[in-house]
Amino acid sequence: MKLLSRKATCNSHGQDSSYFLGWQEYEKKPYHEIKNPNGIIQMGLAENQLSFDLLESWIENNPDAAGFMRDGQSIFRELALFQDYHGHPDFKKALAEFMSEVRGNKVSFDPEKLVLAAGATSANETLMFCLAEPGDAFLIPTPYYPGFDRDLKWRTGVEIVPIHCHSKNNFRITESALEEAYQSAQKQNLRVKGVLVTNPSNPLGTTLTRDELNLLFTFITAKQIHLISDEIYSGTVFSSPDFVSVMEILTDIKYSKDTEVWNRVHIVYSLSKDLGLPGFRVGAIYSNDDVVVAAATKMSSFGLVSSQTQYLLAEMLSDKKFCKNYIITNKKRLKQQQEMLISGLQASGISCLKSNAGLFCWVDMSHLLSSKTFDAEMDLWKKIVYDVGLNISPGSSCHCSEPGWFRVCFANMSAETLDLAIQRLKSFVQSATVVTRNNQRTHQSAKNSRRRSLTKWVFRLSSDGREPDER
Repeated sequence: MKLLSRKATCNSHGQDSSYFLGWQEYEKKPYHEIKNPNGIIQMGLAENQLSFDLLESWIENNPDAAGFMRDGQSIFRELALFQDYHGHPDFKKALAEFMSEVRGNKVSFDPEKLVLAAGATSANETLMFCLAEPGDAFLIPTPYYPGFDRDLKWRTGVEIVPIHCHSKNNFRITESALEEAYQSAQKQNLRVKGVLVTNPSNPLGTTLTRDELNLLFTFITAKQIHLISDEIYSGTVFSSPDFVSVMEILTDIKYSKDTEVWNRVHIVYSLSKDLGLPGFRVGAIYSNDDVVVAAATKMSSFGLVSSQTQYLLAEMLSDKKFCKNYIITNKKRLKQQQEMLISGLQASGISCLKSNAGLFCWVDMSHLLSSKTFDAEMDLWKKIVYDVGLNISPGSSCHCSEPGWFRVCFANMSAETLDLAIQRLKSFVQSATVVTRNNQRTHQSAKNSRRRSLTKWVFRLSSDGREPDER
């Protein structure tokens, strides 16, 4: 008798992806400047640790919030008891205002349209449950975050159909790519329910242009489908062009509240990247569709944000002076760290896609491949993990259609550790170049030897008219 469910025994979680396998190797031998200086440096984790000092300073200066006090009185019992799954009004108001601040106050958000979730992972899955049935599909531009194969598909049964984007136009979304993906889904007998984009992109570190956003709106209007914009990196945009949220596009008069499109555009947000708090598990869905908000709110009871977390962050996000300073300072630090990585890679002969956001760079190492194949990409990735001691994410794990691209994170470490990582990679590239040159010399030497032998053979043949083996 079968005692376990198919879900428990299936292998569709995606845990065997190289994206996750790299983490496992890092955990076996993590780098530490004193305890394990030869360990693996984690460059496969999109985590922001550059502004912890600002958060810790705020907590130190606001002991009541950190100690769960209000007006000098403990509210521990209040926070420890049952909470309504609609979320605390003060926190939702503070979060909505923070989201506006991150977007330069170009748009505003209604707290009543916010649904809290235990991180963006939970928020994205909840939206899948609200918008699609098992077997329906969402179109996603490549390359995309490897975790989507788990977050969107594993429990919901929803399928992902890639919108193939390419390096020739810097992986920008095109009308032809959208239509090809839609037709591909139809050929597979999949009903397309929407398009999901990450803006800014993970793993590209780029923001969608207004032209791309207008193209997406035209597409979903024509196909009568949904658009989900995962905007969890919106506060990490550190250089031009500026970030444009889907909410800005919705303010256009042709997408008024009376149109169907108004209710078919949804935002996913979290504090994991912009505020560097992934362990707090704070995510959110924002939707203009009252039915989606109501359903997602009911589902949120399976992944609530704790009352203690909501109280602490409501106090922090309500401090407008702190939030403004944090956003500005954090962006400056991200830019400095990114420039440091790019400069180091360029000195090693490695180029990156031009980016303006995120906690990572999209790095082109195709010239280091032994062949232009994904097998060669995996061979190079293994060398970088095991021999160089750097965990980076291969492009194939992000469903990139071109071998040789890698996502390299820079914000989860100190400048000193980043410098060490760069030096390790530089040494590897130099040694790989020497090996390549030696192989080329060996190949040329063998080629010359064959040419000399052939010359002697031809000379002897022309001398007596007989081939050597006739003697």
